[in-house]
Amino acid sequence: MLIILLFGIGIALLKPILSGIYYRAELQAQPVTAIQSLAQQPEPVESLPQFKCDGRIHCSEMHSYEEAVFFMKNCPGTKMDGDGDGQPCESQYGR
Repeated sequence: MLIILLFGIGIALLKPILSGIYYRAELQAQPVTAIQSLAQQPEPVESLPQFKCDGRIHCSEMHSYEEAVFFMKNCPGTKMDGDGDGQPCESQYGR
């Protein structure tokens, strides 16, 4: 009975070690795939638009041309493109 108990304990202790060796060998057999270069960094946070639709609809409420473009393209009910050419606040920003 003692031999069976010791044998069971031995198997319980060796199983994780043996399965770890098998798993490691399995990982080494997998092909290596290229990872995107770390040199291709995402855009800096400050260059991403920091605007959000907050109810402003007129050119006089905008602080920049880029903000007006964002509002016109992403927010409903804006009144910034009087002639319908897709460029907001032309008289204010001269574009």
